[in-house]
Amino acid sequence: MPFARYGALSGTLYRHYRDRPDDQGRWFHLHIEVDAPDGRYHCAIDVDSHKSNVGVQWKLFTLDAGDLGPAAALAPGYHDLASAPDSGALDFLRHPALLDRSGVLFQRRPPSWLQELLDLFGSRPWHAGSNADAATALEPILVPGRRTLVFGEPFLDDPEGDLGMHNVHQNQGDPVGSQWWAENGIWQDGATLTQRSDGRYDVFLSKFSSQAGHTDGAGHPVA
Repeated sequence: MPFARYGALSGTLYRHYRDRPDDQGRWFHLHIEVDAPDGRYHCAIDVDSHKSNVGVQWKLFTLDAGDLGPAAALAPGYHDLASAPDSGALDFLRHPALLDRSGVLFQRRPPSWLQELLDLFGSRPWHAGSNADAATALEPILVPGRRTLVFGEPFLDDPEGDLGMHNVHQNQGDPVGSQWWAENGIWQDGATLTQRSDGRYDVFLSKFSSQAGHTDGAGHPVA
């Protein structure tokens, strides 16, 4: 089933670091720490698999603050977002202004900011490479002191009570038989954004090469 909670963290970037080769486990992460009123959040961003053939793809681009819609106005802290197009949630694949995959028109047009945002998501090419390539692409936008938005799933059952975010990547399109099939869902994709001095946002999106580029209303792959 889709995530029990999905949302966005708004805060100030403190630092970032990569997994060390001797303790990264199966999945390689780039970690960022973000300060918010209730504490320092640890956010684990998947940037590739170290011990499997599931690689990573990413996009990096810059947006005007107005293109983010509700997310640009989020106060510092973590915010739950409904998995719906008007909440500020992200979905890399959906464009509500178009016909859906069954040929049925959506009931209403999206707000202009969302249509423009999804146009921008779709117009940027996906890049592919190693975990080092993905981390190297992301790191230049991780400037300490920048306002930072992290979309994904909050840690729910951390035994130490730590604040944090994970699943900061596409969260739909995983194939039948994968361990993540049950977590497929729409309007729950993760992303990392940092605000530049000119007010614009640098945006990093990522997904795994095994995830489909077209999904149904449950977030499952379709041909």
